[in-house]
Amino acid sequence: MHILGLVLIAGAIAALLTLMDDISTYDSIASARKKEGKFVHLIAKVDTSSAVIYDPIKDPNYLAFTAIDSLGASTKVVYKNAKPTDFEKSQRVVMKGSMVGETFECQEIILKCPSKYTDEKGPGAPRMTAETPMKTTE
Repeated sequence: MHILGLVLIAGAIAALLTLMDDISTYDSIASARKKEGKFVHLIAKVDTSSAVIYDPIKDPNYLAFTAIDSLGASTKVVYKNAKPTDFEKSQRVVMKGSMVGETFECQEIILKCPSKYTDEKGPGAPRMTAETPMKTTE
């Protein structure tokens, strides 16, 4: 009975170790380059000074841009899918994929846009504070 229990525990540990290879943490561009071909997650911002290549008439499933991580490293990103809505407005992007040479082959993009969580309506709009009177209808 004890031997069977030890075998089951060893099997569970082996299964967990196998699954650990699939779990990915956020990498920098430099560490992703060292893991070429392996699936990684990158957090970066879109480099607005370089061109974003997307032509929905020519190829609606091709998006290319340059991304810069928080350490200042940059890489070309190729995403073979439609450009996400509000891509240009996004402050940061989470990209899932792998490095192939000097290019990050992206499989999924998640947009992070903190501006949509603020209560400001637009430029110059007043923010609600504790001192701001609320208008009520009677």
